[in-house]
Amino acid sequence: MRLERILVNAGKTLAVVMILLWSLFPIFFIVSSSFKPGREIFAVPPQWLFTPTIDHYVTLWQRWGIFFEALLNSTIVTIGATCIAVIASTCAGYVYSRSSSRFLDSSLVFLIAVRLIPPIVVTLPLFPIVNNLGLADTHFVLAVLYATFFVSLGTVLMRTFIDQIPRELDEAASMDGATMPVILWKVIMPLAAPGILAVAVFVVVFAWNEFLFAFIFTGTRAKTAPLVISEMIGFIEGVDWGVLFAASTVQLLPVLLFVMAMNRYLVAGLTSGATKG
Repeated sequence: MRLERILVNAGKTLAVVMILLWSLFPIFFIVSSSFKPGREIFAVPPQWLFTPTIDHYVTLWQRWGIFFEALLNSTIVTIGATCIAVIASTCAGYVYSRSSSRFLDSSLVFLIAVRLIPPIVVTLPLFPIVNNLGLADTHFVLAVLYATFFVSLGTVLMRTFIDQIPRELDEAASMDGATMPVILWKVIMPLAAPGILAVAVFVVVFAWNEFLFAFIFTGTRAKTAPLVISEMIGFIEGVDWGVLFAASTVQLLPVLLFVMAMNRYLVAGLTSGATKG
């Protein structure tokens, strides 16, 4: 039995190590390559020991100023999408949690089904509508599209969190004269804060890295960072891999730090309802 336990623990440890290597090695390769001299990035055998340089970051700043403008666009769009998605998901989650009807139950299934539709199926029919409304190449259209894409998942998560808040708190606040918006703002939202943060993490990660919607609905004014990185890959003078990896590192760092800071809320969102009942 002891040998069997040792083998099981060793197997689990090996599996965790393999998963970590699979997940972290690409990030390590990108970040480390951004500090390597150009000739050493794809050297064979790989150069694990090298003298770091910031030349690629200097070149990025000097030749690709548009990338930093795109980072600002990504920030604006991500903040806007997160605010819209969190507000809409919280309100919808409260309704689904506190009300019950055949229509609501059916619509919740519809929300989950819609989340499974590939984005390209929704994107193409929307393009002429967005273009005719004059919303193409704006931060607003990207923020709304990103929020819309995640409201369904956010609603399901928020419903699960709000279900865990006793209804007696709502009733007590109502008896004191509080209206539904006041109950939602002063009673539900503070207690459902972990769920709100979990939804925010999902939306931030998606909006910061999304490419398809930005590629179709933007041109120059609202171009986001992933689009500029794709332009670096197709640059007519050839790919400067050091600059590309530097840009990828700069684009990766903010969302990576955000996810690390909100890690426990992200885990809460992934496991919400798993132990209910």
